[in-house]
Amino acid sequence: MTTSTIQNLMKQMTLDEKIAQLLQLAGPFFKGSSEQGHITGPMAAMPISDEHIKNAGSVLGVSGAAEVISIQSTHLENNRLGIPLLFMADIVHGYKTIFPVPLAIACSWDPELAQKSAEIAAKEAAVSGVHVTFAPMVDLVRDPRWGRVMESTGEDSYLNQVFAKAFVRGFQGPDLANDPQSVAACVKHFAAYGAAEAGRDYNTVDLSERQLREFYLPAYKAALNEGCEMVMTAFNTVDGIPATGNEKLMRSLLRDEWGFDGILISDWGAVKELIPHGVAEDDKEAALKAIKAGVDIEMMTACYVQHLAELVSEGEIEEAIIDEAVLRILTLKDKLRLFEKPNRGVDVELEQQVVGHQDHLQVSKELATKSCVLLKNDHHILPLNKNKNIALIGPFVDSGDILGPWSALGLKEEAVTLKQAFEKHLPIEQLNIVTGCHVETISSQQLEEAVHAASSADVIIVAVGEDSEMSGEAGCRTNIQLPAPQLELLKALATCGKPIITILFNGRPLDLHGVLEYSDAILEAWYPGSEGGSAIVDLLYGIAIPSGKLTMSFPVNVGQVPVYYNHFNTGRPKGAPDAQERYVSQYLDAPNDPMFPFGFGLSYTQFSYSDLELTSTQLTTDTEITATVNVSNVGSFTGEEIVQFYIQDLVGEVVRPMKELKSFQSITLEPGDTKQVTFTITEQQLRYHHADFSFKSDKGSFILYAGTNSIDVLSHSFQLISQGRN
Repeated sequence: MTTSTIQNLMKQMTLDEKIAQLLQLAGPFFKGSSEQGHITGPMAAMPISDEHIKNAGSVLGVSGAAEVISIQSTHLENNRLGIPLLFMADIVHGYKTIFPVPLAIACSWDPELAQKSAEIAAKEAAVSGVHVTFAPMVDLVRDPRWGRVMESTGEDSYLNQVFAKAFVRGFQGPDLANDPQSVAACVKHFAAYGAAEAGRDYNTVDLSERQLREFYLPAYKAALNEGCEMVMTAFNTVDGIPATGNEKLMRSLLRDEWGFDGILISDWGAVKELIPHGVAEDDKEAALKAIKAGVDIEMMTACYVQHLAELVSEGEIEEAIIDEAVLRILTLKDKLRLFEKPNRGVDVELEQQVVGHQDHLQVSKELATKSCVLLKNDHHILPLNKNKNIALIGPFVDSGDILGPWSALGLKEEAVTLKQAFEKHLPIEQLNIVTGCHVETISSQQLEEAVHAASSADVIIVAVGEDSEMSGEAGCRTNIQLPAPQLELLKALATCGKPIITILFNGRPLDLHGVLEYSDAILEAWYPGSEGGSAIVDLLYGIAIPSGKLTMSFPVNVGQVPVYYNHFNTGRPKGAPDAQERYVSQYLDAPNDPMFPFGFGLSYTQFSYSDLELTSTQLTTDTEITATVNVSNVGSFTGEEIVQFYIQDLVGEVVRPMKELKSFQSITLEPGDTKQVTFTITEQQLRYHHADFSFKSDKGSFILYAGTNSIDVLSHSFQLISQGRN
């Protein structure tokens, strides 16, 4: 269709039919049942009529080729103008083939592999009838108490931008309009949902505009620059106004300043939630504020269909504002060729071949392998010798609950567990497998069995962590240690005097007290996905070498939170040459630095950095500086190193971070090899938001850092001698 054809279609629509296009309902409304299917919010009683359903614009939480074809066919028979439905779903880190959770994917520092995971997820989802995925989530996060940190890519704005673009490229492909194996992406949650106070879901966000623009907004903008088709509103407030009714955020910034003309959709129930937020008196005012803010699709509440027509008749809004929203929705449907092929890409027979394909599982394993982070490896206990007798103990030894909270159609019973992977790798006589405890309970009998098994083994492997309900949406915690029964198990096993290797399955950075002191080695596996067990066993035995690096800091304890690498200095920084011992910015009972910083991750080999050099120490607007650093493998294993480059602006118009990630490169080195890694510094990389929110650089002194993580770095100073512009 051309734009004029779509506009002609709109001329045939009644006002009620237009308004219904703005309504998104969950699958049960179309199936005529009370089944909830794959939905993510309370199914409150809604004043929805058959006419609303016949004319509704989109569905969420439905997939499966046969079911989608059936719903679409019935809908087209009942819809007066034959306007097809858009099918949307949360395909966050896999459809049937489940990849590691996004926080883990980010720890691979491999955007190409992240893109591949999104391509596979899109392929499986599209053949099963999904048109739009509610991903990627690009919220910057600094508080591990928040359950949804597992759905983010971490605490760094630059890295979040890199992965935002990679996921959008993967989901949408190079030609969304003509590729039926792609899906439209919906970036979320706009904006700053990751800054919820106290790490509590749905809670208030209170940021300065500078913080918002400097750290939180860039990843959303990166996704849109990559062509992301949709944006989802956040549940939280922004500058005291809920995002879903925030005209300044949605109209002035998103639409006018950024030029976004795609679909803006509310999160589940967020339009009606303007009432408990306290900015709308009733459903009618909620509808008014949301439509004025530019929300095109209302997800799972009926404020629009109940009140927009009335608001038009009263002159509170013009029908043109509704036309604007309908045009965007119909344009996406047309772009996906749904008017020509309502069952775009969906195929019952092909679905059986594509979904969960072995090639897809292999990519899941590769990504899980690269996402695991080795946090500790005392006395080089890892990699393991195959001759060792293993006691495999813990609540996650034979658990399929390793997929994570957003695992779409992934089945726990189909996940490769540690037990299954070990049994393929070692003779059964070398394994002694016991549960030891459950996630949150332990019995004296379980403890006795665990100690007995450990006493007769050469090495103890303990698989502990959070069950998937402990993180994800509404999975917020004030205690981010392992549950007490698991800490009790570790303490008891330590009395056996055998080396302990701890495998962590979790969706957030943890306070590792009770784990660090009793573990000789710690492997952070996160929720590793469908092939998690296989990937972990390969790492434990050196078939693969750990290369993952943290993208979110691990605190010493929850009292440090939020703790992140790119923090500001203070007027009384700890460690300053003239600082008094007490009257500096510090804790009396804990260090300022995290337990494990951003960018941290060990390998089985060791890397040495040397000879950081610059081609010049003076930079101008029109020149570049080339930085080089030598990285050597001084260990005995071939290994992959993620070389990280940071810059610090020493004096700014406003306070600047202690350092900021600007680039990274992955290199593979044989033992004894050295590679020179190059990084180009430009004036554009030095720009930031000034007091008047202009985005430019300042003349002055800077420091370049290069290293293996955000703390262990080499440094070299340089000067910017001509100033940049907007």
